[in-house]
Amino acid sequence: MTTINANPFPYHFDIDHIALICIDMQRDFCLPGGFAQSLGNDIKNIAPCIPVIAELQTAFRKAGLPIIHTKECHKPDLSDLPTAKRNRGNPKTKIGDAGPMGRILIDGEEGSDFIPENAPVDMELVIPKPGKDAFYNTILNDYLMARKITNLVITGVTTEVCVQTTMRCANDRGYDCLLIEDGTDSYFPDFKAMTLKALVAQGGIVGWTCKSDVVLKLLASL
Repeated sequence: MTTINANPFPYHFDIDHIALICIDMQRDFCLPGGFAQSLGNDIKNIAPCIPVIAELQTAFRKAGLPIIHTKECHKPDLSDLPTAKRNRGNPKTKIGDAGPMGRILIDGEEGSDFIPENAPVDMELVIPKPGKDAFYNTILNDYLMARKITNLVITGVTTEVCVQTTMRCANDRGYDCLLIEDGTDSYFPDFKAMTLKALVAQGGIVGWTCKSDVVLKLLASL
């Protein structure tokens, strides 16, 4: 059993049963001209986590540990897209409409693909998901159970939406989750700060958080 310093108290895990999850590091959410920017979000606010996630991916690969990538996207016929989601905020450009990088948030289109810095490599699992929760209508839980993964190191965007939702749903399924504080970001920094506080409140009601250097130092020692 391995222990690292974390909030709100030390995080314990077995290195043979841990995986890194990188949530929604997609062009539509991270790049100019993507869906997020079309909604008025300041994409510069999520840039800091990109190199941090890249470092963690490199370290997990060197250690031979599993990495899982999620991407929020929908079927071309929009059969898995609720009306409430498509019309949220009454946007001029909606999910499924044509955008600068193809149809917005449609699986297989350029915009739904990963940014180069955080893209998966061969044999790493990619989970297309139609919602905020990486477990909803996906194979994620079956994959983790089959490989006896019990602990999840979580990164990605955005902190208060898909990252938090996935972490809460993982906690309900019995996984011990460690969110990397500098490996996640939001278009709204105050939302990120509040989410980090909420997840570890009441003695770690959802899980743990720590900075990336703690995990990187451990992995380098293996």
